[in-house]
Amino acid sequence: MLSLYRLVSGPLGAPLIAAFMRRRLAAGKEDAMRFAERQGEASLPRPGAGRLIWVHAASVGESLSMLPLIEYLLAADAGLALLLTTGTVSSAQLMAERLPPRAIHQYAPLDRPVYVRRFLDHWRPDLVLWAESEFWPNLILETTGRGTLMILVNGRISPKSFSGWQRARGIIATLLGRFDLCLGQSLEDAKRLRQLGAANVDCLGNLKFAVPPLPADNEDLGRLEAEFAGRPTWLAASTHAGEERIAGETHLALEHTHPGLLSVIVPRHAQRGVEVAAMLRAMGLDVAMRSAGQPVAADTQIYLADTMGELGLFFRLAPVTFMGKSLVPLGGQNPLEALHLDCAVLHGPHMMNFSEISKDMTAAGCAMEVADGAALAAAVAALLDDPARAAVMAEKGRRYATSSADVTERVAERVLSYLQAPAGEADAAA
Repeated sequence: MLSLYRLVSGPLGAPLIAAFMRRRLAAGKEDAMRFAERQGEASLPRPGAGRLIWVHAASVGESLSMLPLIEYLLAADAGLALLLTTGTVSSAQLMAERLPPRAIHQYAPLDRPVYVRRFLDHWRPDLVLWAESEFWPNLILETTGRGTLMILVNGRISPKSFSGWQRARGIIATLLGRFDLCLGQSLEDAKRLRQLGAANVDCLGNLKFAVPPLPADNEDLGRLEAEFAGRPTWLAASTHAGEERIAGETHLALEHTHPGLLSVIVPRHAQRGVEVAAMLRAMGLDVAMRSAGQPVAADTQIYLADTMGELGLFFRLAPVTFMGKSLVPLGGQNPLEALHLDCAVLHGPHMMNFSEISKDMTAAGCAMEVADGAALAAAVAALLDDPARAAVMAEKGRRYATSSADVTERVAERVLSYLQAPAGEADAAA
């Protein structure tokens, strides 16, 4: 199967791959100005002749969880440079703002051998850190085929992925076998990695716990605090299709018992803003769109924050937050971001991507699971009616979110042991 994949991703599949990428470009899912990077052509020089760590993270969530590790590694060794690759336009925009000095961003090359070889010829990484679970065969095989060390960090194997990979055990065992070390997010992830064929596995903690609170512009925060003017407010964060309607229905269910209620909705994909606004207005709701610069007026019912990189702003404004992607069967969004900023957190039943965290949050008393739209409305109402209860949940949440902040140091020290030790001696040194 791997041989077939490499054949199809090579010359045989070139026309289909080109047509697929043209559609992505037309849809705005690729960066037209930097598209050559997706073909392995560097837009920046390699930073000097020193050692280079290449970190690959799929998108926004994975790249954010890598930032504390990136900063620690660069601070630990002044001779290091770092290359971060991601595959999405939104992650590239975010990393342009947040990467520290001596770290640069490039788009990951498409998983075609010719593109991967071109990429590797230019960058010549000394060590590769692979974030979470994006196992691209050509990238992995071509990189390790050059003798480059590769470590899986914050490795995650969801129950769905585990079931799927069990039907392709030969492929995943071959790919995992190329990693010098696999670090699972959780003990359960580490167990699944072993069962799928990884040879050297450990769990040092989940790097998502080390991500600092999301930033916010103080001027925007002050302006919105004035516009919200003490109105009862709740937030539906990182929502996906289907959840915005549920949020609108929640507002309609509660507005008569909660005068002045303001519902803030932040779609996970900002480009859906116009579509979401039209749907909410068709429900009879008054919607102000942040992307259009529309202020929150006295009669605004829904504030649609269809912009990029501003969740930190709205977590600070809403004491009650529903985390999206969880009332639809898509696996949930990272709730730690909300816990860091004093939110009482609600989420749906579909938290497969954060199953251990969601169980721990419930046990810690800092989150509530809601089964459906009716349960969401009831939970929002209960917390708005009892601010003291929401505040207690928020305090417990902050303690939980900061409970494993030292995970960055543990992971970084293990990574550096591989970079510094002679070949084959890293594990003994660790």
